[in-house]
Amino acid sequence: MSSNIKTAIVTGITGQDGAYLTQLLLDKGYRVFGTFRRTSSVNFWRLEEVGAFGHPNLELVEHDLTDLGASIRLMEQAQPDEVYNLAAQSFVGVSFNQPITTAEITGLGAVNLLEAIRIVDPKIRFYQASTSEMFGEVQQIPQTEVTPFYPRSPYGVAKLYAHWMTINYRESYGIFGTSGILFNHESPLRGKEFVTRKITDAAARISLGRQDCLQLGNLDAKRDWGFAKEYVEGMWRMLQADEPDTFVLATNRTETVRDFVSLAFKAVDILLDWQGSAESERGIDSRTGKTVVQVNPRFYRPAEVDLLIGNPEKARTLLGWEPKTTLEELCQLMVEADLARVASGKSFE
Repeated sequence: MSSNIKTAIVTGITGQDGAYLTQLLLDKGYRVFGTFRRTSSVNFWRLEEVGAFGHPNLELVEHDLTDLGASIRLMEQAQPDEVYNLAAQSFVGVSFNQPITTAEITGLGAVNLLEAIRIVDPKIRFYQASTSEMFGEVQQIPQTEVTPFYPRSPYGVAKLYAHWMTINYRESYGIFGTSGILFNHESPLRGKEFVTRKITDAAARISLGRQDCLQLGNLDAKRDWGFAKEYVEGMWRMLQADEPDTFVLATNRTETVRDFVSLAFKAVDILLDWQGSAESERGIDSRTGKTVVQVNPRFYRPAEVDLLIGNPEKARTLLGWEPKTTLEELCQLMVEADLARVASGKSFE
Protein backbone atom coordinates (compact mmCIF):
# COMPACT_ATOMS: atom_id res chain seq x y z
CA MET A 1 0.00 0.00 0.00
CA SER A 2 1.27 3.43 -0.94
CA SER A 3 1.09 6.31 1.49
CA ASN A 4 0.25 8.92 -1.15
CA ILE A 5 -1.55 7.13 -4.00
CA LYS A 6 -4.43 4.95 -2.86
CA THR A 7 -5.10 1.61 -4.52
CA ALA A 8 -8.52 0.00 -4.81
CA ILE A 9 -9.79 -3.34 -6.07
CA VAL A 10 -13.21 -3.19 -7.73
CA THR A 11 -14.77 -6.58 -8.38
CA GLY A 12 -17.49 -6.74 -11.00
CA ILE A 13 -15.98 -3.82 -12.88
CA THR A 14 -17.90 -4.54 -16.08
CA GLY A 15 -21.24 -3.73 -14.43
CA GLN A 16 -23.06 -0.44 -14.06
CA ASP A 17 -21.78 0.33 -10.55
CA GLY A 18 -18.29 -0.94 -11.35
CA ALA A 19 -17.95 1.53 -14.22
CA TYR A 20 -19.23 4.54 -12.29
CA LEU A 21 -17.17 3.67 -9.20
CA THR A 22 -14.04 3.22 -11.32
CA GLN A 23 -14.63 6.61 -12.93
CA LEU A 24 -15.00 8.18 -9.48
CA LEU A 25 -11.86 6.53 -8.08
CA LEU A 26 -9.72 7.40 -11.10
CA ASP A 27 -10.91 11.01 -10.88
CA LYS A 28 -9.77 11.00 -7.23
CA GLY A 29 -6.30 9.79 -8.23
CA TYR A 30 -6.62 6.13 -7.23
CA ARG A 31 -4.90 3.24 -8.89
CA VAL A 32 -7.64 0.71 -9.67
CA PHE A 33 -7.48 -3.04 -10.17
CA GLY A 34 -10.74 -4.05 -11.79
CA THR A 35 -11.72 -7.70 -11.80
CA PHE A 36 -13.96 -9.44 -14.28
CA ARG A 37 -15.15 -12.98 -14.81
CA ARG A 38 -14.04 -14.64 -18.02
CA THR A 39 -17.11 -15.33 -20.14
CA SER A 40 -17.65 -15.56 -23.86
CA SER A 41 -19.55 -12.27 -23.75
CA VAL A 42 -17.25 -10.18 -21.55
CA ASN A 43 -16.96 -6.63 -22.79
CA PHE A 44 -16.01 -3.28 -21.40
CA TRP A 45 -18.51 -0.96 -23.08
CA ARG A 46 -19.50 0.66 -19.80
CA LEU A 47 -15.89 1.52 -18.97
CA GLU A 48 -15.58 2.98 -22.47
CA GLU A 49 -18.77 5.03 -21.96
CA VAL A 50 -17.39 6.67 -18.80
CA GLY A 51 -13.94 7.21 -20.31
CA ALA A 52 -12.14 4.80 -17.97
CA PHE A 53 -11.15 2.06 -20.42
CA GLY A 54 -7.44 2.30 -21.26
CA HIS A 55 -6.74 4.69 -18.37
CA PRO A 56 -3.09 4.37 -17.25
CA ASN A 57 -4.14 3.88 -13.61
CA LEU A 58 -6.61 1.09 -14.41
CA GLU A 59 -5.51 -2.53 -14.56
CA LEU A 60 -8.06 -5.15 -15.62
CA VAL A 61 -7.64 -8.54 -13.99
CA GLU A 62 -9.44 -11.78 -14.79
CA HIS A 63 -10.58 -13.22 -11.47
CA ASP A 64 -12.66 -16.13 -10.20
CA LEU A 65 -14.48 -15.06 -7.02
CA THR A 66 -15.15 -18.68 -6.09
CA ASP A 67 -11.40 -19.44 -5.80
CA LEU A 68 -9.91 -18.45 -2.43
CA GLY A 69 -6.36 -18.89 -3.71
CA ALA A 70 -7.07 -16.48 -6.55
CA SER A 71 -8.40 -13.89 -4.10
CA ILE A 72 -5.30 -14.23 -1.92
CA ARG A 73 -3.04 -13.75 -4.97
CA LEU A 74 -5.10 -10.73 -6.00
CA MET A 75 -4.59 -9.07 -2.59
CA GLU A 76 -0.85 -9.81 -2.72
CA GLN A 77 -0.54 -8.43 -6.25
CA ALA A 78 -2.59 -5.26 -5.81
CA GLN A 79 -1.77 -4.45 -2.16
CA PRO A 80 -4.98 -2.42 -1.96
CA ASP A 81 -6.13 0.14 0.57
CA GLU A 82 -9.76 -0.56 -0.30
CA VAL A 83 -11.76 -3.41 -1.82
CA TYR A 84 -15.21 -2.85 -3.29
CA ASN A 85 -17.05 -6.12 -3.84
CA LEU A 86 -19.62 -5.40 -6.53
CA ALA A 87 -19.38 -8.75 -8.30
CA ALA A 88 -22.41 -11.03 -8.12
CA GLN A 89 -24.81 -13.15 -10.07
CA SER A 90 -27.08 -10.16 -9.79
CA PHE A 91 -30.24 -11.05 -11.67
CA VAL A 92 -33.08 -11.91 -9.33
CA GLY A 93 -34.99 -13.88 -11.96
CA VAL A 94 -31.94 -15.91 -12.99
CA SER A 95 -31.24 -16.79 -9.35
CA PHE A 96 -34.36 -18.97 -9.22
CA ASN A 97 -32.98 -21.05 -12.12
CA GLN A 98 -29.38 -21.02 -10.87
CA PRO A 99 -29.53 -21.04 -7.05
CA ILE A 100 -26.24 -22.89 -6.55
CA THR A 101 -24.22 -20.69 -8.89
CA THR A 102 -25.81 -17.64 -7.26
CA ALA A 103 -24.82 -18.89 -3.80
CA GLU A 104 -21.24 -19.60 -4.85
CA ILE A 105 -20.58 -16.28 -6.58
CA THR A 106 -22.79 -13.88 -4.64
CA GLY A 107 -22.48 -15.47 -1.20
CA LEU A 108 -19.23 -17.42 -0.91
CA GLY A 109 -17.39 -15.05 -3.27
CA ALA A 110 -17.63 -12.30 -0.67
CA VAL A 111 -16.28 -14.60 2.04
CA ASN A 112 -13.30 -15.53 -0.13
CA LEU A 113 -12.41 -11.84 -0.37
CA LEU A 114 -12.85 -11.32 3.38
CA GLU A 115 -10.73 -14.36 4.14
CA ALA A 116 -8.04 -13.17 1.72
CA ILE A 117 -8.00 -9.79 3.48
CA ARG A 118 -7.71 -11.51 6.87
CA ILE A 119 -4.76 -13.59 5.64
CA VAL A 120 -2.87 -10.98 3.59
CA ASP A 121 -3.54 -7.67 5.34
CA PRO A 122 -6.38 -7.14 7.86
CA LYS A 123 -6.01 -3.35 7.52
CA ILE A 124 -7.54 -3.39 4.02
CA ARG A 125 -10.96 -1.73 4.03
CA PHE A 126 -13.80 -3.79 2.53
CA TYR A 127 -17.11 -2.69 1.02
CA GLN A 128 -19.85 -5.28 0.49
CA ALA A 129 -22.61 -4.43 -1.95
CA SER A 130 -25.74 -5.47 -0.08
CA THR A 131 -29.22 -4.99 -1.49
CA SER A 132 -32.78 -4.06 -0.63
CA GLU A 133 -33.76 -7.50 -1.98
CA MET A 134 -32.64 -8.81 1.45
CA PHE A 135 -35.79 -7.22 2.91
CA GLY A 136 -38.05 -9.09 0.47
CA GLU A 137 -41.24 -9.68 2.45
CA VAL A 138 -40.85 -6.43 4.30
CA GLN A 139 -41.31 -6.28 8.04
CA GLN A 140 -41.60 -2.49 8.29
CA ILE A 141 -41.97 0.53 5.99
CA PRO A 142 -39.73 2.34 5.24
CA GLN A 143 -36.75 0.04 5.68
CA THR A 144 -33.68 1.10 7.67
CA GLU A 145 -30.41 -0.50 8.77
CA VAL A 146 -32.21 -2.28 11.62
CA THR A 147 -35.26 -3.58 9.74
CA PRO A 148 -35.49 -7.42 9.97
CA PHE A 149 -34.61 -9.24 6.75
CA TYR A 150 -36.83 -11.69 4.88
CA PRO A 151 -35.35 -12.37 1.42
CA ARG A 152 -37.68 -13.78 -1.24
CA SER A 153 -35.20 -15.00 -3.87
CA PRO A 154 -32.00 -17.08 -3.99
CA TYR A 155 -30.23 -13.83 -4.90
CA GLY A 156 -31.55 -12.09 -1.77
CA VAL A 157 -30.60 -15.06 0.42
CA ALA A 158 -27.05 -15.19 -1.01
CA LYS A 159 -26.63 -11.44 -0.52
CA LEU A 160 -27.85 -11.74 3.07
CA TYR A 161 -25.21 -14.40 3.77
CA ALA A 162 -22.50 -12.11 2.39
CA HIS A 163 -23.90 -9.20 4.40
CA TRP A 164 -23.80 -11.08 7.71
CA MET A 165 -20.35 -12.52 6.98
CA THR A 166 -19.07 -8.98 6.44
CA ILE A 167 -20.40 -8.06 9.88
CA ASN A 168 -18.99 -11.30 11.32
CA TYR A 169 -15.47 -10.56 10.01
CA ARG A 170 -15.79 -7.02 11.35
CA GLU A 171 -16.70 -8.24 14.83
CA SER A 172 -14.47 -11.33 14.92
CA TYR A 173 -11.27 -10.04 13.31
CA GLY A 174 -11.53 -6.25 13.53
CA ILE A 175 -11.62 -5.92 9.74
CA PHE A 176 -13.00 -2.64 8.40
CA GLY A 177 -15.94 -4.34 6.72
CA THR A 178 -18.78 -2.05 5.67
CA SER A 179 -22.04 -3.07 4.06
CA GLY A 180 -24.10 -0.76 1.88
CA ILE A 181 -27.75 -1.79 1.57
CA LEU A 182 -28.50 -0.17 -1.76
CA PHE A 183 -32.01 0.14 -3.08
CA ASN A 184 -32.64 0.01 -6.82
CA HIS A 185 -30.36 2.38 -8.68
CA GLU A 186 -30.47 2.87 -12.42
CA SER A 187 -28.60 4.72 -15.16
CA PRO A 188 -27.88 4.74 -18.89
CA LEU A 189 -25.36 1.97 -18.08
CA ARG A 190 -28.02 -0.51 -16.94
CA GLY A 191 -28.23 -3.75 -18.92
CA LYS A 192 -31.38 -4.52 -20.88
CA GLU A 193 -32.08 -7.52 -18.67
CA PHE A 194 -33.17 -5.00 -16.01
CA VAL A 195 -36.72 -3.72 -16.33
CA THR A 196 -35.83 -0.01 -16.23
CA ARG A 197 -33.42 -0.23 -19.16
CA LYS A 198 -35.82 -2.53 -21.02
CA ILE A 199 -38.42 0.23 -20.64
CA THR A 200 -36.23 3.16 -21.73
CA ASP A 201 -34.79 1.21 -24.67
CA ALA A 202 -38.32 0.31 -25.80
CA ALA A 203 -39.54 3.91 -25.44
CA ALA A 204 -36.66 5.05 -27.65
CA ARG A 205 -37.27 2.33 -30.24
CA ILE A 206 -41.03 2.84 -30.35
CA SER A 207 -40.61 6.60 -30.78
CA LEU A 208 -38.20 5.97 -33.69
CA GLY A 209 -40.46 3.38 -35.31
CA ARG A 210 -38.09 0.47 -34.55
CA GLN A 211 -40.42 -1.41 -32.18
CA ASP A 212 -44.18 -1.79 -31.94
CA CYS A 213 -44.91 -2.73 -28.35
CA LEU A 214 -43.29 -3.19 -24.92
CA GLN A 215 -44.25 -6.28 -22.92
CA LEU A 216 -43.87 -6.22 -19.14
CA GLY A 217 -44.86 -8.24 -16.08
CA ASN A 218 -46.28 -6.76 -12.89
CA LEU A 219 -46.99 -3.07 -13.49
CA ASP A 220 -47.97 -2.61 -9.84
CA ALA A 221 -44.54 -3.64 -8.49
CA LYS A 222 -43.15 -0.73 -6.48
CA ARG A 223 -39.51 0.22 -6.17
CA ASP A 224 -37.34 2.92 -4.66
CA TRP A 225 -35.30 3.99 -7.72
CA GLY A 226 -32.24 6.25 -7.59
CA PHE A 227 -29.36 7.25 -9.88
CA ALA A 228 -26.41 4.83 -9.79
CA LYS A 229 -23.74 7.51 -10.24
CA GLU A 230 -24.82 9.10 -6.94
CA TYR A 231 -24.90 5.74 -5.16
CA VAL A 232 -21.26 4.85 -5.92
CA GLU A 233 -20.28 8.15 -4.28
CA GLY A 234 -22.01 6.78 -1.18
CA MET A 235 -19.97 3.56 -1.38
CA TRP A 236 -16.75 5.55 -1.46
CA ARG A 237 -17.84 7.71 1.48
CA MET A 238 -18.53 4.57 3.53
CA LEU A 239 -14.89 3.49 3.27
CA GLN A 240 -13.63 6.98 4.21
CA ALA A 241 -15.59 6.94 7.49
CA ASP A 242 -13.87 6.58 10.86
CA GLU A 243 -15.67 3.34 11.70
CA PRO A 244 -17.09 0.46 9.64
CA ASP A 245 -20.86 0.26 9.68
CA THR A 246 -23.97 -0.62 7.69
CA PHE A 247 -25.75 2.05 5.63
CA VAL A 248 -28.93 2.21 3.58
CA LEU A 249 -28.70 4.19 0.34
CA ALA A 250 -32.14 5.01 -1.04
CA THR A 251 -34.41 7.89 -2.04
CA ASN A 252 -37.18 7.32 0.54
CA ARG A 253 -39.74 7.53 -2.26
CA THR A 254 -41.43 4.79 -4.23
CA GLU A 255 -43.02 4.48 -7.64
CA THR A 256 -44.62 1.66 -9.59
CA VAL A 257 -43.28 0.12 -12.77
CA ARG A 258 -46.29 1.79 -14.43
CA ASP A 259 -45.06 5.19 -13.18
CA PHE A 260 -41.61 4.52 -14.62
CA VAL A 261 -43.10 3.52 -17.98
CA SER A 262 -45.21 6.69 -18.12
CA LEU A 263 -42.18 8.88 -17.38
CA ALA A 264 -40.02 7.09 -19.95
CA PHE A 265 -42.61 7.53 -22.69
CA LYS A 266 -43.16 11.14 -21.62
CA ALA A 267 -39.46 11.68 -22.34
CA VAL A 268 -40.17 10.89 -26.02
CA ASP A 269 -43.38 12.97 -26.03
CA ILE A 270 -45.73 9.99 -25.86
CA LEU A 271 -48.45 10.39 -23.23
CA LEU A 272 -49.86 7.06 -22.14
CA ASP A 273 -53.49 6.33 -21.41
CA TRP A 274 -53.77 3.23 -19.20
CA GLN A 275 -56.78 0.98 -19.83
CA GLY A 276 -57.87 -2.38 -18.45
CA SER A 277 -56.53 -4.14 -15.38
CA ALA A 278 -54.25 -7.01 -14.34
CA GLU A 279 -53.15 -9.10 -17.33
CA SER A 280 -55.42 -7.19 -19.71
CA GLU A 281 -53.98 -3.77 -18.84
CA ARG A 282 -52.58 -1.79 -21.76
CA GLY A 283 -50.72 1.46 -22.24
CA ILE A 284 -52.14 3.36 -25.19
CA ASP A 285 -50.51 6.26 -27.04
CA SER A 286 -53.07 9.00 -26.37
CA ARG A 287 -52.25 10.70 -29.66
CA THR A 288 -52.45 7.71 -32.04
CA GLY A 289 -54.64 5.29 -30.08
CA LYS A 290 -52.05 2.57 -30.63
CA THR A 291 -51.26 0.05 -27.87
CA VAL A 292 -47.56 0.44 -27.02
CA VAL A 293 -47.43 -1.39 -23.65
CA GLN A 294 -48.90 -4.80 -22.82
CA VAL A 295 -48.78 -7.10 -19.78
CA ASN A 296 -47.28 -10.55 -20.32
CA PRO A 297 -47.51 -12.96 -17.33
CA ARG A 298 -44.30 -14.61 -18.56
CA PHE A 299 -42.42 -11.73 -16.98
CA TYR A 300 -43.93 -12.14 -13.50
CA ARG A 301 -41.51 -13.16 -10.72
CA PRO A 302 -42.10 -16.50 -8.94
CA ALA A 303 -42.20 -14.55 -5.65
CA GLU A 304 -42.61 -10.79 -5.73
CA VAL A 305 -41.10 -8.61 -3.02
CA ASP A 306 -43.27 -6.22 -1.05
CA LEU A 307 -43.05 -2.45 -0.87
CA LEU A 308 -39.35 -1.60 -0.90
CA ILE A 309 -38.69 1.95 0.23
CA GLY A 310 -35.52 2.89 2.08
CA ASN A 311 -34.77 5.61 4.61
CA PRO A 312 -31.23 6.98 4.00
CA GLU A 313 -31.22 9.24 7.07
CA LYS A 314 -28.21 7.51 8.66
CA ALA A 315 -26.12 7.99 5.50
CA ARG A 316 -27.26 11.60 5.30
CA THR A 317 -26.30 12.26 8.92
CA LEU A 318 -23.01 10.35 9.15
CA LEU A 319 -21.72 10.46 5.57
CA GLY A 320 -23.27 13.65 4.22
CA TRP A 321 -24.78 11.62 1.37
CA GLU A 322 -28.17 12.20 -0.18
CA PRO A 323 -29.81 11.52 -3.55
CA LYS A 324 -30.38 14.53 -5.80
CA THR A 325 -31.73 13.22 -9.12
CA THR A 326 -35.51 12.87 -9.46
CA LEU A 327 -37.03 9.83 -11.15
CA GLU A 328 -38.23 12.01 -14.03
CA GLU A 329 -34.69 13.34 -14.52
CA LEU A 330 -33.31 9.80 -14.37
CA CYS A 331 -35.80 8.56 -16.98
CA GLN A 332 -34.86 11.50 -19.21
CA LEU A 333 -31.15 10.65 -18.92
CA MET A 334 -31.73 7.00 -19.75
CA VAL A 335 -34.10 7.62 -22.65
CA GLU A 336 -31.81 10.23 -24.21
CA ALA A 337 -28.91 7.76 -24.07
CA ASP A 338 -31.03 5.05 -25.68
CA LEU A 339 -32.31 7.40 -28.38
CA ALA A 340 -28.70 8.19 -29.31
CA ARG A 341 -27.73 4.50 -29.30
CA VAL A 342 -30.69 3.35 -31.38
CA ALA A 343 -30.31 6.22 -33.85
CA SER A 344 -26.60 5.45 -34.31
CA GLY A 345 -27.17 1.72 -34.71
CA LYS A 346 -25.56 0.90 -31.35
CA SER A 347 -27.58 -0.69 -28.61
CA PHE A 348 -25.38 -1.96 -25.83
CA GLU A 349 -26.68 -4.79 -23.72
